[in-house]
Amino acid sequence: MTRRRRDSGTVARGSLIPFLIPSIGDMVGAVGIRAVIFDLDGVLIDSEERWARAKEALVRETGGHWKPEAAHAMLGMSSTEWSRYLHDELGVPLAPEQINEAVVARMLEDYRRELPLIEGARDAVLRLAERWPLALASSSNREVIDLVLEAAGLADAFSVTVSSEEVARGKPAPDVYLEAAARLGVAPSEAAAIEDSTSGLLSAHAAGMAVVAIPNPAFPPSEEALAVADIVLDSIVELTPATIESLANASSGER
Repeated sequence: MTRRRRDSGTVARGSLIPFLIPSIGDMVGAVGIRAVIFDLDGVLIDSEERWARAKEALVRETGGHWKPEAAHAMLGMSSTEWSRYLHDELGVPLAPEQINEAVVARMLEDYRRELPLIEGARDAVLRLAERWPLALASSSNREVIDLVLEAAGLADAFSVTVSSEEVARGKPAPDVYLEAAARLGVAPSEAAAIEDSTSGLLSAHAAGMAVVAIPNPAFPPSEEALAVADIVLDSIVELTPATIESLANASSGER
C-alpha cells in the first residue's frame, strides 16, 4: 500500500478540467468517515475493455469511424454522454437513444454469460459493509448496475446505488458522488470514495471526499489524477477497514 498526501499543488495550474476544485475532504479527520462509496467499472468488475469492445463493434457494424483514442475519451461519461459521442464524433448513424440501447444490450448479454468480477472485490465490499453504509456511484446504466450486483451476490451490501444517467453530468463532474452522499444522508466530507480512473478520481475529489485509488492497469489514471488520492493501493485485496480508518489519521496527523 502506498500512502499519498493529497496536495493540490501537485496539479498543474489550469490543467485537466474545471471540476478539480479545492476539496473539503481534509475535514474528514475532524468528523470521521461515516460512509464508503464505490465505483463499479474497473474497481469491482474488470469491464472497461468490454465496454470499449461493445462500442467499437457497434461503430464498425453501422459504418462509423472508430478512433484509437475513443475508449479513453469515453471513460467516466454517462450513457447520455457516450451515446452522443458515438453519434457526433464517431459517426454512428443511429439516434443516441438507439445507440445506448444497442450497447447496453451487448453488455447485459456479456455479463449473463460471464461476470468479470475482480478477484477480491466481493470480499472487500463485504468487509467494509460490516462497518459502514455503502453506496455505488457508477457511470454504468441502471440495468447494468442491478444485474452486476445481483449476479455478484452484493445487492444487499449497498444501501444506495446511483447511475450517472440519473444526474446532470457524468464523471469527472462530482454529480454522481454528491447524489450518492445525499441519498446516504452524509456530508461529502464524511465519505470515502474508491476509484480507479482519471475521471473517477477527479470526480470524487471534486465532491470533497477522501479518495482511495486502485489504478486500473488497462486504463491507468494520470499522475495528476493520482495526486488527488489520499491512498493508492495496488489491488482491491488490500482494501480493509484499516485503510478507511487511516484516512482520518492522515487528515488529522499528516496534513
